[in-house]
Amino acid sequence: MNRYLAELIGTFGLVFCGTGAIITDEVSGGVVTHMGIAFVFGFIVIAMIYSLGDISGAHINPAVTIAFWFAGKFAGKDVVPYIISQIIGALLASGVLYFLFPDTTTLGETIPSGSVWQSFVLEIILTFLLMFVIINVATGSKEVGIMAGLAIGVTVLLEAAFAGPITGASMNPARSLAPALFSGNLQSLWVYLSAPVIGALLSILAWKGVKK
Repeated sequence: MNRYLAELIGTFGLVFCGTGAIITDEVSGGVVTHMGIAFVFGFIVIAMIYSLGDISGAHINPAVTIAFWFAGKFAGKDVVPYIISQIIGALLASGVLYFLFPDTTTLGETIPSGSVWQSFVLEIILTFLLMFVIINVATGSKEVGIMAGLAIGVTVLLEAAFAGPITGASMNPARSLAPALFSGNLQSLWVYLSAPVIGALLSILAWKGVKK
């Protein structure tokens, strides 16, 4: 249970700080800035990995959990409990933000700025690259080590910096699901639920090819 609780807390932290930065940027008239939001996402990932990596692996992302299982590095019996914990953590974070900022026009949900298919392809590629970094720096299914957290967090930061204005740079179904449910913006949610999983699974195939 301590691993499941760690995933809940880690995902709560990610969604609360990351989408909270988007909300704060809106209510403050752009004080946080786009790059500020990217840094928040990157650094909260680093913080959660260093805090929880040796407990649960700090997946804090259903796509990462599924990919570790597909790679043979994570027990199948833990996949569903991990994902449930991650979704609960994300929902709690969005619920708190909704309570604190009920009048905002956005809760940090991910919405394509261009075509849906453009965002779909971008999310696949973004998650492919993120998972490729994760699988290569992780120890088993645990994202631990001096450089693991930094490498993963910087990847999140970089991808959010350049792709955020187009797709929202989700790379995480739980991160997109929670604010979408509270804001009611569900029209493109399928993109952010499916594309990260596809990208993460493709990344494992590439990793297996590289490691042969």
